[in-house]
Amino acid sequence: MPALQMVTRTDGVRIAARHYAGIGPTIMFLPGYMSDMAGTKAQALMDWAQAHGRACLLLDYSGCGLSEGAFDDGSIQRWAADAKAVADALAPGPLLPVGSSMGGWIMLHLALAIPQRIHALVGIAAAPDFTRWGLSLSAQDAERLAHQGFTTRPSAYAESPYRYSRALVEASEAACLLQAPIAIEAPIRLLHGLEDTDVPWDISLQLARQLQSADVQLTLVKGGDHRLSTPADLALLTRTIESLDAP
Repeated sequence: MPALQMVTRTDGVRIAARHYAGIGPTIMFLPGYMSDMAGTKAQALMDWAQAHGRACLLLDYSGCGLSEGAFDDGSIQRWAADAKAVADALAPGPLLPVGSSMGGWIMLHLALAIPQRIHALVGIAAAPDFTRWGLSLSAQDAERLAHQGFTTRPSAYAESPYRYSRALVEASEAACLLQAPIAIEAPIRLLHGLEDTDVPWDISLQLARQLQSADVQLTLVKGGDHRLSTPADLALLTRTIESLDAP
């Protein structure tokens, strides 16, 4: 595994990253909500990239994993800015972002910010706009957000509940994308499990329809869950990345 590096944001917060300087567009893994570069897919992708000599970049968003900053200050826009700062500092050339779940939302914002650097995109159960369709806030949630700055939800992926901050919720409406055409022209591959109980597969279908790119393919995985991290799922991911290698 490449050595840990820290990239300093303009406000002084340091973002943790690992970069392997291989060949080809840099494969940049963007993790999901409350996940980080120690996750199964991130580690597997880096291992595959190193074995094949491919450039690869991992990061932890601010407030997550080994990065500095407060998690409750995080938002889609701030975490997308973290991704751009790390890419600018460590991998200034062409990028092949791979966004998992919420990372798929961040992937889209990164591509919109630096379209000239995007070789292609790969979404894994991409979850753009999840605060609209996946985070139904009750009156009690609204009160918690107003008075303590966060609310929580049980999670199947961690022992402790997932935490949703006022900063995330308040900024999310301005970050939503599915309501209009999305001005991304790069090739895009979307992978989604048919048994995903967290992000319905029709979200990827909605995304495919809104993307302006003429080269968009959606692969639905029979029996696939939200994680898509079995050996067969990971093999599908790397085959998908290899299929995008042609200039």
